Amino acid sequence: MTHRLAIIGLGIMGRRMLENALQHPAFEVSGVWDPSPQSLAKTLEAMPGVTVQSSAEATMAGADVVYLACPPGPRKTYALQAAAAGQGVFMEKPLGTDNAQSRDLVAKLSQARLPGVVNFTQAASRGFDELHRAINAGETGEILGIDIVVNYPAWPRAWQKDADWLRLRHEGGYTREVISHFLFLAGRFLGPLTLQEALPRYPQDRTLCELDMLARLTTADGKPVTVMATTGGQQPDRQEVTVRGSRMNHQFREFYQLWRSDGGPWQEALDWTTEDPRTSALQRQLSEVDLWLQGKPHKLATAEEALAVQELVEAMLVGKV
Repeated sequence: MTHRLAIIGLGIMGRRMLENALQHPAFEVSGVWDPSPQSLAKTLEAMPGVTVQSSAEATMAGADVVYLACPPGPRKTYALQAAAAGQGVFMEKPLGTDNAQSRDLVAKLSQARLPGVVNFTQAASRGFDELHRAINAGETGEILGIDIVVNYPAWPRAWQKDADWLRLRHEGGYTREVISHFLFLAGRFLGPLTLQEALPRYPQDRTLCELDMLARLTTADGKPVTVMATTGGQQPDRQEVTVRGSRMNHQFREFYQLWRSDGGPWQEALDWTTEDPRTSALQRQLSEVDLWLQGKPHKLATAEEALAVQELVEAMLVGKV
């Protein structure tokens, strides 16, 4: 049995998901669409056999599941159209930038035939599985907190330049695009978070997104999640999430690499010699989409989890002292 998958939005994430869906035995890509001729041209250049439809509505028609990789603005409209047609709704994050609108979306999706799910790509990753195993085996000891460190010489990064909206304050910024993934990670392993303080720094041009973000969040029992994110300077991109344990720390680097230390040098916790980490994560994610569409238990982020992350992110962007 295969699921007919429609894809709306063919930026970097849409094209990556398309490439992986074409390789996954549980999916048949029924159609794709993007309003940008440039994005369509890039898609057809890389995957010439893909069926390009004339509109979002034509793309969704007849699909079993709709993957929304478009910018946040139109996401709610498409999601509700798909849900009303009885289709599965698989979305990129964030759900939106208006919390009230996103709460309404989540409430409506909860009443759909299949409650919507969100593509936090680490959810089904080998790294998440290994950290769960280490915690359950007692190897980490007590989880003491999580530290999130992000440094970019520039935002958007070079490979994201086609998505111009990422540099704008209204919908873009790396707190929404990147740090949200790590807040989801923290919530999965520590439980619900409360924002205690946040200090964003913005450029003089009020249309542009944040430059820096410093924040502190806590769990219900007071465990800290700290965020230090900066842009500018000359260095490779840095994305590190350290899960601190009383016996062993684990550190995610570049989303999918997992390292561990019991006080000595960092050691790799996963062997990637036989597979690509990003491809592995997306294939595993699609396998979870398959389970979700069959009504079986799955590891995907729920719309409720995504809403909780969005509310934290939007509060951080406003600032709190």
